[in-house]
Amino acid sequence: MNRQIITFHGGVHPPEHKAESSHYPIRTAALPARLILSLQQSIGSAAKPLVKVGDQVAKGQMIAAADGMISAALHAPTSGRIEAIDLYPIAHPSGLRDACIVLIPDGKDQWQERPLFDWRNAEPNAVRTYLRDMGVVGLGGAVFPSHLKLSSKTQLDTLIINGAECEPYITCDDRLMRERAAEIIAGILMVQSLLNAKQVLIGIEDNKPEAAAALRDAIKASRSKAVEAIEVVQVPTLYPSGGAKQLIKLLCNIEVPSGVRSTDLGVQCFNVATIHSIYCALAHAEPVIRRVVTITGNVERPGNYEALIGTPLQDLLKAAGEGEKGSSGYIYGGPMMGFELPSLAVGLSKAGNCVIAKTPADFPEKPREMPCIRCSKCAEACPAELQPMDLFWFAKSKNFGKAQERNLFDCIECGACAYVCPSNIRLVDYYRFAKSEIWAAEKTKHAADLARERFEFREFRAEREKQEKAERLAAKATQKLAQAVASDDPEDAIRAAKIKAAIAKSVAANESAARDAGLAASDADQAEQLAAEKKAKIAAAMARAAAKKAEAEAAVPVARSEDLPMAPSQTLPASSLDKTDRTKEILDKRREERARIAAMSPEERSEWEAAKQAEIAEAKAAAALRKTESVVPAEEAVPLLDEEKAAKIRAAMAKRDAEKARLAAMSPEEKAVLAAERQARIDAAMAAKAAKAAKDE
Repeated sequence: MNRQIITFHGGVHPPEHKAESSHYPIRTAALPARLILSLQQSIGSAAKPLVKVGDQVAKGQMIAAADGMISAALHAPTSGRIEAIDLYPIAHPSGLRDACIVLIPDGKDQWQERPLFDWRNAEPNAVRTYLRDMGVVGLGGAVFPSHLKLSSKTQLDTLIINGAECEPYITCDDRLMRERAAEIIAGILMVQSLLNAKQVLIGIEDNKPEAAAALRDAIKASRSKAVEAIEVVQVPTLYPSGGAKQLIKLLCNIEVPSGVRSTDLGVQCFNVATIHSIYCALAHAEPVIRRVVTITGNVERPGNYEALIGTPLQDLLKAAGEGEKGSSGYIYGGPMMGFELPSLAVGLSKAGNCVIAKTPADFPEKPREMPCIRCSKCAEACPAELQPMDLFWFAKSKNFGKAQERNLFDCIECGACAYVCPSNIRLVDYYRFAKSEIWAAEKTKHAADLARERFEFREFRAEREKQEKAERLAAKATQKLAQAVASDDPEDAIRAAKIKAAIAKSVAANESAARDAGLAASDADQAEQLAAEKKAKIAAAMARAAAKKAEAEAAVPVARSEDLPMAPSQTLPASSLDKTDRTKEILDKRREERARIAAMSPEERSEWEAAKQAEIAEAKAAAALRKTESVVPAEEAVPLLDEEKAAKIRAAMAKRDAEKARLAAMSPEEKAVLAAERQARIDAAMAAKAAKAAKDE
């Protein structure tokens, strides 16, 4: 079947440099002395360690579990001992250290027990969880957790297998398709069954005829009828034909718009190496502990090596014969999308499909960056049909909002724009910078949103607890009210009336608080103004009270013993008000006096203060005079107390003692009601004072 190929926009065709490594079979790398296993082996969250230093582990044992759905597990590539769990250099453009597990092999290479997983009869969620726990990620370089790509809820129209391998120098997928075509076809049938795909298209660039032929032979040799839906399609050699959207365009003539997933259009794409790792996991219970990596460039024995994950890159380069030659640097990945390695002491990761030893002849020093001349060659080469020159200006000026409006995140960082730029501008570096800044800002905003949500929930919880407490107290008061109403005792009737008053006061207070809260929510500025005015009034009232107290203390004369007023209990008859009423009366008089002074005009206040000063001076003079007359001659006898007055004093003291005894005999509930009644009278007096002051103003 001759399928029509509709090419995508843009693209470039750099020198391939594939022949250096593609002519040799896959070699098995030697077991290294130590394995450095980074916990960050996927595009999502880093794995969480399950082992500790000193543990003995078996080959294939899970040593770090996936942390969430967008993550993948990590396994021991061989048997040995955990030497360290610490920060080590990793294969990353930043050159920073990250959490790694260091495994010292024991040379036995002893597997743990590997029970097979019955994926054919398992639930789809169970299959996805199993692949996540087997550490299966995209081995084409993106390392996206593969189990997430198997979650299609509807029947898939087309399953695309990416065997294009478009980037120069890299040949690991080419050799894998040539040597393990039967296993790849078996893995394709597994994924086809899991996704219920109608057809399968294997896209291979036309510079790999041997790989295409090997896959076609494997399809013919398969005994499964499902292989009838599999077709090998050779596409033109054009970089970046291996991009998912570009390959979908080539094979299906479907444009995947910005913000739309290919599965929404009935298409899903997997790399051939990923398909092979899925086959190993489902058919042999083998987690991802090894991969094929291309070692090329300035080495004696370029080729493809099957190495354990975590193998130090310097060991792989030494096995390829790099030691005898000096290299100007090392690239991890391809020359278009890869990055310069800061160190060779890093361990091979699941994303590592190629290591290139650079020479000045093949990789000359980059020329100095020149100003953009607006030639639009970058736009012509962009396979995502973006405007790279605009993205460059926005990224350079840190106008990240405009960059996002120009679909910055549709950029696949293929490097085609920088490859054709006559000004030698490292465009992709600017795009990566802009993306990282946007991600950092979003992370900060997310953290701030979480903090605000926590604060709002704390306030809500405190208000809810306050309301629940008020409801409990109200229920308890209602119960006591019902008991008092049902009783025939007159005192219970009085108590019921007091409880009703307290409940009414509480309801009024709650309604007032609700009105105040509504006012604050609807008009924050007005609420702040009212609060400030209230605070000022309180401060003024306190100042007036302090002045009044000082004046009163200064005006009290020093009286002789026979002129001193008698205590309330001595002067009041037995039928007078009780102690509580007397106290209230005194407080009311004081409040009325303060309110009268506060209501004075400035002229009246001045006259009152002058009169007060005169009274104080007169009182001081009288006190001095009385002090001189207060000396009683020793021979003068003190007059005896009048018998009638003494009887009155004794009766008053007995009345006071009886009142004390009555208060002491009260229950806690009766005391609480008495206190509530007393507070109600005080509040009523305060309200009357405030109303009078407001009326006078």
